[in-house]
Amino acid sequence: MVSKEEVIEALKNCEDPEIHIDVWTLGLIYDLQIKESGIIYIKMTLTTPFCPYGDMLINDIKEKVCKIAGVKSTEIELTFEPPWQPSEELKQMMFG
Repeated sequence: MVSKEEVIEALKNCEDPEIHIDVWTLGLIYDLQIKESGIIYIKMTLTTPFCPYGDMLINDIKEKVCKIAGVKSTEIELTFEPPWQPSEELKQMMFG
């Protein structure tokens, strides 16, 4: 069975093209579930509802997660509730 750690590692390889930080570190992933049937469910947001790279980022996540042995498909639910807010630690990383 696929482990949560494997999925997280794949997500850490999906970088926001504008910010150049991965989706996991950015806190864009709100929920991650591994279903017994090999389906990975991800509830996520984008840095802004108008993110021009949203589709590209979602496709990158699906592609990288589906490469994990045992993954049959990836379901992504996009939400903007609650709106994304960078943590103080993340602000330090982004803005020095």
